[in-house]
Amino acid sequence: MTEAVPAPSAVRGPWQDRGLPVAERVADLLARMTPEEKAGQLAGFWAIPAGPGEPVAPMEDDSHETAPRLEEILDRGLGQLTRVFGTVPVAADEGAARLRELQDRVAAGNRFGIPAIAHEECLNGFMTWGATVFPSPPAWGATFDPGLVAEMAAAIGASMRAAGVHQGLAPVLDVVRDARWGRTEECIGEDPYLAGVLGTAYVTALEQSGIVTTLKHFAGYSASRAGRNMAPTPIGPREFADVVLEPFVMAVRDGGARSVMHSYTDVDGMPAAADERLLTGLLREELGFAGVVVADYFGISFLESRHRVAGSRGEAAALALRAGIDMELPTVRCYGDPLIEMVRRGDVPEDLLDRAAGRVLTLKAELGLLDGAPAWDAAAEQDLDPPEHRALARRLAEESVVLLANDGVLPLRSGDGVVLAGPLADDPFAMLGCYTFPSHVGRLHPEMPLGVRIPTLADAVRAELPGVRVAGSHDVFVAEDADIEAAVAAAREAEVCVLALGDRAGLFGRGTSGEGCDAETLALPGRQAELAAAVLDTGTPTVIVMLTGRPYAIEALADRAAAVVQAFFPGEEGGGAVAGVLSGRVAPSGRMPISVPRRASGPPVTYLRSLMDGGHDWSVVDPVPLYPFGHGLTWTSFEYGDLRADERTATDGAVTVSAVVRNTGERAGTEVAQLYLSDPVASVVRPARWLAGWARVRLEPGEAARVAFRVHADRTSFTGPDLRRIVEPGVIEVSVGRSSADLPLRGAFTLDGPVRELGPDRVLTVPVEVTPL
Repeated sequence: MTEAVPAPSAVRGPWQDRGLPVAERVADLLARMTPEEKAGQLAGFWAIPAGPGEPVAPMEDDSHETAPRLEEILDRGLGQLTRVFGTVPVAADEGAARLRELQDRVAAGNRFGIPAIAHEECLNGFMTWGATVFPSPPAWGATFDPGLVAEMAAAIGASMRAAGVHQGLAPVLDVVRDARWGRTEECIGEDPYLAGVLGTAYVTALEQSGIVTTLKHFAGYSASRAGRNMAPTPIGPREFADVVLEPFVMAVRDGGARSVMHSYTDVDGMPAAADERLLTGLLREELGFAGVVVADYFGISFLESRHRVAGSRGEAAALALRAGIDMELPTVRCYGDPLIEMVRRGDVPEDLLDRAAGRVLTLKAELGLLDGAPAWDAAAEQDLDPPEHRALARRLAEESVVLLANDGVLPLRSGDGVVLAGPLADDPFAMLGCYTFPSHVGRLHPEMPLGVRIPTLADAVRAELPGVRVAGSHDVFVAEDADIEAAVAAAREAEVCVLALGDRAGLFGRGTSGEGCDAETLALPGRQAELAAAVLDTGTPTVIVMLTGRPYAIEALADRAAAVVQAFFPGEEGGGAVAGVLSGRVAPSGRMPISVPRRASGPPVTYLRSLMDGGHDWSVVDPVPLYPFGHGLTWTSFEYGDLRADERTATDGAVTVSAVVRNTGERAGTEVAQLYLSDPVASVVRPARWLAGWARVRLEPGEAARVAFRVHADRTSFTGPDLRRIVEPGVIEVSVGRSSADLPLRGAFTLDGPVRELGPDRVLTVPVEVTPL
């Protein structure tokens, strides 16, 4: 039981003095707290957001046990309030009123008057009813545009801040290693540098808006065995360091992220939630992270129930606290009475409790939550989907659409003679990933409208190309013969058929993509491949539009299609973006952030592989992709020439690599010029090439520009034989071109000097300049 404590108004002290350094305020506050009150700051509470004034009902935990009621824990204080907006449909003003009421109760319930940190999901936008739904992270990756991603994050942050929210559970920085993983749709791409640059742009902008970012999932989650959710991760320390960690390094050091969420996985038998070397030794001591580590939902409980490295909730709490997890989300379980009992018995040093509570209170001080002012005040009325946010969502969606193949049928000149078919032709959910409110929560409340206007592809194509006939099915699995027969009949009568295929996002098996919706193969879901083959058999030129959360193996279809267009859950304005590409209003500029495999049952396809891991004569299994990382077409053509590279520099120096890009076509367009490096002789096996930089270059017909990359030797570094990060002397090859597999310009430079060991201040990025000629 919690000890009796004085009333809130009785506790005063230097911790309330905003003129003092935060560290002094926190130290004074900790000295006044009981173990119960310190533990209270580590706990979350997940309330079902009923109307203001109604009883507060807690959400159940992962084992469906009754969670503690708010009244039972209020006198200890509370660390976090979980998803007041993002649990059930609630209008913005009602959510704000409920949050204010809960915060008032939290502050009044503890003797220090300290409110909680309120967090929400924000991967595809502020995940609440009525808020703008932006494109998914693979769509961010397809833009290769960190500036636009930053604009999106700033808009998301402004909405959250106005609603009284303090922390967002995004971005996901997991690097795609096996696209069968259901959460591929939450990842930026398969390259750590692309994920790092775009993820850091998101982090920087969201933090600058006043919202605490939470980097997910630290670390190794996406490299799980066979692409299964929450499966073990069978990778070695070098792949872990050079691929998995790199986006987190950038987002911590350059982005200023103030929170990190641990991964559910275990790496070589060590669960992340219990890994002190990972969460303290690596994250804090090596990377310099100074913020708060939060548990993924029920992740501490899983140490007992799933990983089985703890025999009780108290033991799970002790392992997690020692490892470095500061807060238990989404609701208190292990960090409540079980942890307090362990501390009281002396099984857990109170210093560990002080360490975690001190970090939480430091963050609360930064957010103004120790100042006594109602820092949770939200705007009385706000539009969560204003026109400027929709316009931004449209720009991001348009830049993210990838034209994979085109024999000249696109752009369509008119809608006459065009039929739109396929299971996703007239489905608003075709635009939405798993962590969007309509997919994540709204589908559990079919009585409620979507909350935002989401034009379907049919809506958008009708507006863009009047005269188009729609013959689409609403069944993503295409389960009925009648659906196939209707599409075939419509295609036979058309001059061009646009066939919309792809995914329906959901949770834990309630979709074809999303958390817990892993795939055994990368074959199209359901009978979609059968549908597409039947339509192609008609002989009508067919444009395949893929609206998906992951790439699918479509070689047999792509070879027969007139064109292939890829969009990764492009958000509420995605229909218009795809329609704009079909009509030619939009010049496609997206590039693939994830390789497209040839065969559904083949090995995982990623360009970041060694020579022996690629295609070779000693195996009949060929992992060469159908469309490689970085690939994308547009309405014009570009020519590369005049490669220049400094001949040599020291192992602590830099070189400039530049090339001329020229628009040789008849229309304006945007090229994404890409620089790759290779290390032909190294002390460990290296990837055949890796992305070192890129530039989006918009050129009118006949125009040219020189793209110059400033490459520091640190960008050639890797984890060496003794697991130290080093730069080795020797030749580094450079390649510049259109994709990881289309690199017409080749050169090299030499690094001179000794092997150099790198510290935490190593150079992480490659600046680029574009000079019109």
